[in-house]
Amino acid sequence: MIRILRQIFTTGIVTEDVLGQEEAHIKVVGDRLEEAVKKRFRGSLAIRQVDAGSCNGCELEIHALNNSIYNCERYGIHFTASPRFADMLLVTGPVTRNMEIALRRTYDATPAPKLVVAVGDCGCNSGIFGETYASLGGIDKVIPVDAYISGCPPTPVALLNGILRAIEGK
Repeated sequence: MIRILRQIFTTGIVTEDVLGQEEAHIKVVGDRLEEAVKKRFRGSLAIRQVDAGSCNGCELEIHALNNSIYNCERYGIHFTASPRFADMLLVTGPVTRNMEIALRRTYDATPAPKLVVAVGDCGCNSGIFGETYASLGGIDKVIPVDAYISGCPPTPVALLNGILRAIEGK
């Protein structure tokens, strides 16, 4: 035990700067996103995240949006458990046959005007899973999609950019 403590104290802090160059990029995207949310949603965007059959890689990056580095709450973005209160659906994974009906019901329960964002390569074009007996393909095979965020998985900054693209209609 003493040997381990001695090693800890002699080694010191060896972690790298978490933000580095990314901090400036987060600030630029965040400021644009905050303005877009204020303009279109009066300051508060409610997102319902739907897993349509993913490997959970994209979900880990979506959860990172809420950590202290990215802190999406400061831009007016909130996650909601109910599609009835959502302005946007953030859908991950290829649509499995078991999730088709649930995804359609979630889409139908979301009030208009609603935005749909397909997240990750699997959500965009079914990725490595393809169209099989168990998978229908990308999100756009089941519901209309407003924006696509590619990547396997996409970074939190790419997610913020994709949300911004969906809001701005680009």
